[in-house]
Amino acid sequence: MKYKQTKGNEIQGELDIFISHNEDEYDGKITSWDEVLIHGNPEGLKSFAKLLLEIAELKQDDVEDKYLPIGAREHYRLRPGIELSKSSIEVIVGRLDAKGTGAFCDRHISKDKK
Repeated sequence: MKYKQTKGNEIQGELDIFISHNEDEYDGKITSWDEVLIHGNPEGLKSFAKLLLEIAELKQDDVEDKYLPIGAREHYRLRPGIELSKSSIEVIVGRLDAKGTGAFCDRHISKDKK
């Protein structure tokens, strides 16, 4: 897969990504939680899926170091009013594994295995 050096306007159609802050009370105890909501029309959702596949299928080790240095991770910034709806928050979508090392971000905690 050819590396895309210039990034921007990857999303076609309509895509809205935002955080919903929720709160509920039960037996006098208040529970709070956040959810990330991703909504789009068919074109927007397909375009987002295509972008995710491009990131997933990229052979990071084959990308020239001047574009993606060793230890870096491929990522795309999705901006409100450009790639996303004006009501969205800015979102960065990227690889967890680093080029050359395969190391995950320090803050990552793997999900429980079943």
